[in-house]
Amino acid sequence: MSLVFKDELFDAQWLRAAGHSAYGGAEINECFVAARSIRELDGESWHRSWNELAMRVRAEGDASLARNNRVSALGSYLRASNYFRVAYCFLIGTRVDPRLAAAYRNHRASFEAAIELMQPKGERVAIPYEGKTLHGYVFRPAGDATPRSTLIINGGYDSTAEESYFFSGAAAVARGYTVIAFDGPGQGAALIEDGLVFRPDWEKVITPVVDFALARPEVDAKRVALLGISFGGYLAPRAASAEPRLAALIADPGEYSLFEEFKNRMPGFLARGLASRNPFALLVLGVVLARRLRHPTGGWGLRRGLWTHGVNSALAYIRLTTDYSSVDRAQRIRCPTLVCSAENDDIGVTAPALFEALACEKAFMAFKASEGAGEHCEAGARSLFNQRAFDWLDAVFRGRSSMAGPTTAAQE
Repeated sequence: MSLVFKDELFDAQWLRAAGHSAYGGAEINECFVAARSIRELDGESWHRSWNELAMRVRAEGDASLARNNRVSALGSYLRASNYFRVAYCFLIGTRVDPRLAAAYRNHRASFEAAIELMQPKGERVAIPYEGKTLHGYVFRPAGDATPRSTLIINGGYDSTAEESYFFSGAAAVARGYTVIAFDGPGQGAALIEDGLVFRPDWEKVITPVVDFALARPEVDAKRVALLGISFGGYLAPRAASAEPRLAALIADPGEYSLFEEFKNRMPGFLARGLASRNPFALLVLGVVLARRLRHPTGGWGLRRGLWTHGVNSALAYIRLTTDYSSVDRAQRIRCPTLVCSAENDDIGVTAPALFEALACEKAFMAFKASEGAGEHCEAGARSLFNQRAFDWLDAVFRGRSSMAGPTTAAQE
């Protein structure tokens, strides 16, 4: 059922933006107003409407700050940050649109203005990584350096360290956690500013992040959890399979194989053509995918994949997805693991397979449309996800093996 737009992806991205209202990243009616001037399947009007809203909201924040109304300014900067991110969503492509880079920088600058007004302040950090650094933040529930349970948030394809705060960062801080959010290769600053693309061996990314975390005084070394959001539902389990210092793992949604996820969303004849490796079939498939790339929303995921993985054809992108699999690695995960899925989400269809492959203490949570939580990453009901996921994580960190009741649909 569409909420605002007939197009499924436009509607999903609108809900993602509006859903961040739960943690100060949006006002629902501001999002409705922005939608009124957007034409279906028109990325130009999408960018223009959200960017104008973001500029107005940020200007209101500047005015409040000039009057020393810090609480008002904080709210404006948080919303502006989210709106700037939404504005560049449909500008994504292999050629980086200058407006995308500008909106991203406004997104980050607005968020960094906000963290200066938080109590306690958020801290911008640079995490050492292969001779470079990864952009990120540390958020603390209190001003002291007491070691606390810690959550590392690992975003997905087009998420950013800043958006991670709205997904689950604010919820974790409110529950007393230290939070570390970062952009890995293929994400946010690492991609847009430094040109780093995704890599399948994500343990090479998370190990430096854990090294960084364990050097912080406000991190309890025995209680460090990793949360993977969206494509992070593959990245985080892959990393956990080789990172023994993690005390818990959450995959939302769980992704066992990126290639199988793709096959599920392909028409049957395309999937068969890809599997056959017949030269003629692959030629036809390449033509079909090239045509699909030009569709405003039907080709959006492919265009995003080309950019974030650094390849020049849709066929090359789909071929490389076979490297993004936990089929031979999931059984190596040793920490308690929560695998999630949402009823209407065609991303995460391999979550049950990931759950079955795990040999560790594990739980499965299935979020339902009837609860308002059936969309990708529980968009529009993220506070419900956080309630259940953090109840599970709190129990793990208290030493209890699992939780009874409706929040765990399956567990061992």
